[in-house]
Amino acid sequence: MTKRGNSMKVCSGIALAVAGLLAGTSAMAQSQGQAADADILIANGRIYPGGAEPFIGDIAVSGDRIVYVGPEYSGTAARTIEAEGMVVAPGFIDTHTHVGDALASDIPAARLVLPFVTQGVTTAFIGVDGGGDPDVSAVFGKDTGRDYGINFAAYVGLGALRSKVIGSEDREPTAAELAEMESLTEQAMCEGALGLSTGLFYAPQSFAEEGEVVALAKVAARHGGTYDSHIRDESSYTVGLVGAVEEALAIGRLADIPVHIGHIKALGVDVHGQADEVIAAVEQAQAAGQVVHADQYPWSASGTGLSSALLPRWAQDGGREATLARFDDPEQMARIRVEMSENLRRRGGPESLLITRGPADLLGKTLADLAPAAGGDPIQAAIDALRRSETGVASFNQTESDIAAFMKKPWVMTSSDASAGHPRYYASYARKYDTYVKDRKVLTLRQFIDQSSVVPAAAFKLEGRGSLVEGAYADVVVFDPEAYAPRANFLEARLFTQGVQTVLVNGTLEMDDGIPTGRAGGRPLPRTSARDGC
Repeated sequence: MTKRGNSMKVCSGIALAVAGLLAGTSAMAQSQGQAADADILIANGRIYPGGAEPFIGDIAVSGDRIVYVGPEYSGTAARTIEAEGMVVAPGFIDTHTHVGDALASDIPAARLVLPFVTQGVTTAFIGVDGGGDPDVSAVFGKDTGRDYGINFAAYVGLGALRSKVIGSEDREPTAAELAEMESLTEQAMCEGALGLSTGLFYAPQSFAEEGEVVALAKVAARHGGTYDSHIRDESSYTVGLVGAVEEALAIGRLADIPVHIGHIKALGVDVHGQADEVIAAVEQAQAAGQVVHADQYPWSASGTGLSSALLPRWAQDGGREATLARFDDPEQMARIRVEMSENLRRRGGPESLLITRGPADLLGKTLADLAPAAGGDPIQAAIDALRRSETGVASFNQTESDIAAFMKKPWVMTSSDASAGHPRYYASYARKYDTYVKDRKVLTLRQFIDQSSVVPAAAFKLEGRGSLVEGAYADVVVFDPEAYAPRANFLEARLFTQGVQTVLVNGTLEMDDGIPTGRAGGRPLPRTSARDGC
């Protein structure tokens, strides 16, 4: 069968499997074998074990663990998967995602998170950008008996804490409110939170001063957590890109906590070319003994809300209702329009913002496309859209030279920032391989695999994950190096990746011959040190 034919088989098979799952039926079942030394044998693949050179060999799995990795397995197996010509790698670990709603869904098919599994992603971090629910035990599905398609770890978020305790107002917390947020952070860490996440670019988190963040980060630090941040400015909105990175590093030093910079980038025309300056600041901190790392998605377009991209922060004080009231105040509206125009300029102009979420008649159109109906004014087009609903956009705002500069760094991990309407949900890992390994040769295959597995596992102390070694959890992906590629794009964002043949999650066969099986082997991953001091 030609590769094109195989691609069509895989894609149609996924579609049929998803349809069956949504109908409540069972997809293909894992083959049942007789008693054997191992449950599954992956044979003759090119094994990239994570952190070491590849070799041709076998991997044997029993239960949820890898029991053999080497040149030739001498035992028997209930099921043998032939992997000659295939790449065999640790299941990918996505350190920045927005799939919490899928994992919390009452629909079993949604909890499989097939857009990830079909790329080879077996573990995801949720609660990023400050959105992490303080009730971490509920996030982990305690006492629900739910099944999951992927493993997941969760942050407690500043945005969720602030909204719960303070609301959406632009003010400092009182002493009592700060103490309440500290207590909620403590509880979340004791329930297994990965650390504290912030989205200091977004209101109401943008109203938080550094001291407030440090106080909460110190709580997370006492339990071995990480400070994860969508930094205050990735562009030139307020403190600037370099200033925001320096703020994140300062918070890490003051709280004595590892720092993780979410989706590191240089966003917008004012900061293009600043990747080297950011890298220098991070590596200077590392040389001084500070633990700092980052993640990156392999796209030149970010995904955000139209309000976040264009509205000034003061106009968002009090939430959406207060913002809409300001739209009706001529004096405030005049000021808003001036600042929106400047924000649109720094984002690259009306052609650079593509509507990906919101009213159906706006989807797939740029602000430039919508401007004629608004009298030729893209700002008015944006205001009209925001009056109707909160609207999501793909914002084309980065340069390939900055993307490559960050990507080459060994402390930068692969991520997706997966969100609805952006192809990064369905295709980030495939795109990074297809574009930056095969096509542009920014990375080697081993670098791509390591940045997607062993590097995040080591940075976040995910014991037994990220490497193909005996005794590790059997999170494994097998893909065809010739066929592994994205299908999703900005106009058709919900197309499954092609080329992944086999996926194991804790030893459960979730992709078999390129088709989802409907099985769910994922688990919540509370921090192993979560109960220290609790």
